[in-house]
Amino acid sequence: MLETVQLSDQERKLGEFGYAGDDHVVPFEVGPLDARGRVIQLGPLLDAILERHDYPEAVARLLAEACVVAVLLGSSLKFDGKFILQTRTDGPVDMLVADFTTPGSLRAYARFDPDRLAELMAAGETAPATLLGSGILALTIDQGEYTQRYQGIVQLDGNTLEEAARTYFRQSEQIPTEIRIEVAKLVLPGEPERWRAGGMLVQFLPEAPERLRMPDLPGGDGDTGPEVPVDNAWLELQALLGTIEPTELIDPMVESERLLYRLFHEHGVRVFTGVRVADECSCSRDRIRGILEGFSAEEISESTEDGVISVACEFCSEAYSFDPAEFSPAE
Repeated sequence: MLETVQLSDQERKLGEFGYAGDDHVVPFEVGPLDARGRVIQLGPLLDAILERHDYPEAVARLLAEACVVAVLLGSSLKFDGKFILQTRTDGPVDMLVADFTTPGSLRAYARFDPDRLAELMAAGETAPATLLGSGILALTIDQGEYTQRYQGIVQLDGNTLEEAARTYFRQSEQIPTEIRIEVAKLVLPGEPERWRAGGMLVQFLPEAPERLRMPDLPGGDGDTGPEVPVDNAWLELQALLGTIEPTELIDPMVESERLLYRLFHEHGVRVFTGVRVADECSCSRDRIRGILEGFSAEEISESTEDGVISVACEFCSEAYSFDPAEFSPAE
């Protein structure tokens, strides 16, 4: 059974598929299994972000994964704010940033060493763990001015972003959580290649708190070993998610709602209104001007080239030019 809510009969009808489409986060609930989650397929939005920088394919795949994780986690915020995913590692792809602003704005970029990357690609060593190397994944929640940021740190030492996201929930929220991510290029005859990515995040949220017990991470203070019981509903959720084929997460013919029906129709799945995610950057001429106005005279001089201060946004590649005479440098 697929139940839709918060929509009029004129907009959508029970039993039809293809409600939200690409670039929409679709929240859902499976009541009998005490599960809630979100699912998304990224299409044109992802293409725009990746093609803007013309990243090598290996880098583009990593950044696409970062975008999926940022959207799935950031779309859960119940307040106006930002969710920022950032990696800092010693590999050739030493930084990934995906910045999600509520209710649905995404921007992202990657930094990499072209020479080191080319060497690894020539050797066929393009596994995510190799490209990222060792370092950290920082997940930051920012509610804006006059509030304190919350940040969770996960080690990246040979694990994927998907694995690191699971560890984050175990360490920071201690909520049984499963996440699945897939990225690929869609190739159709006579059409240009297009990037697609998809993901699903499911959390086990029963009303009885004792049902949330999970084994601690190995070596943790509360590590009680494998004898800690795991709820049968959570085991079933994990088993169902294990049946997802990678292509189902990205196939445009398997929309988010159709995939949810395939997984949970025996229990009944409640699907809520999809939230659109847009390729939107928060940079602006006024914002950059405000930064430059805080520069010292020496910094203004160092930033000037050929009589102009040129600034390019790393996210959207928008270029801004300023006349140094516009500023009164701070002493």
